[in-house]
Amino acid sequence: MTSSDERGIALVIVLLATLLLTALALTLVMVTTTETQISANYRDAQESLYGADSAIERVLQDLLLVPQWNDILTGAVQSSFVGSTTATLADGTQIDVTRETARLQYETNALHLWGANDPVWRVYANGPIADMLPEGIESPVYVIVFVADDPSESDNDPQSDTNGVLTLHAEAWGVGGSHKVIEATVSRTNSTEIERGYVAQRGQEEWNQRARKAPVQTPGKSLTQMSMGVGTGGLQ
Repeated sequence: MTSSDERGIALVIVLLATLLLTALALTLVMVTTTETQISANYRDAQESLYGADSAIERVLQDLLLVPQWNDILTGAVQSSFVGSTTATLADGTQIDVTRETARLQYETNALHLWGANDPVWRVYANGPIADMLPEGIESPVYVIVFVADDPSESDNDPQSDTNGVLTLHAEAWGVGGSHKVIEATVSRTNSTEIERGYVAQRGQEEWNQRARKAPVQTPGKSLTQMSMGVGTGGLQ
C-alpha cells in the first residue's frame, strides 16, 4: 500500500469525529432543554395549586359573614373578591367564567351522583391572584371559586341549605396549560360567638391524615390540647 492509497483518510476521520461531537452536543442541549421545561411545568402546576388553595382561604372570611347561606346558593350574594369575568393569560390561555360555570355544571349533571341533590354551582369569587391582596401578588394565576349546597343533604333542594354545610370548588389556571382543582366543605360552628368555619379539604391532605391516623376534629368542638415531652419528643 502506497501513501497515495491513504490520501483523504485524515479528513474522513476528522469529519466523523466532528459528527460524533455534534451529536453529543445536540443530545446535551435537548436533555437540558427538556429538564428546564419539566421544571417550568412543575413550577406552573404548583403555582396553580397554591392559587386554588389561597382562593379557598380568601373567600372563607366573606363566606362566614353571610347570615343566610341560602342567599349564596341563589347567587344573590358573592364574595368581595370578584373581578373580570374574562381573562387572557400571558401564554394566550383564555378564561371565561360563564363558560367554565357551564362546563362544571355539565360535568356534575353528567355524573348525576346525588340525584335531586346534585349541586347547582354558583360563582362566588373570581379574578387574578395578583388582585387578591391590596399590595398585589406576583402571579399570573386566575382563579374561580364556585359554591353549592352540600350534596349529602337529602332535602332534594340544592338551593336551600338545611344543615349549615356548603361545598366550595376552586379552580386555578396558570401559564403553560396548568389547571388545578381543590374542593372543600365548610360548616358553621355551634358557637354563639362570631361564626367561624370548619374546612375539610378533600384530597392528599385527607389521605395524609389517615396514614398518620391523625384525629379528625369535629366541627364546633374545641381543639384537643396536646403537649410535647422533652424526654421522648412525642406528643401526649
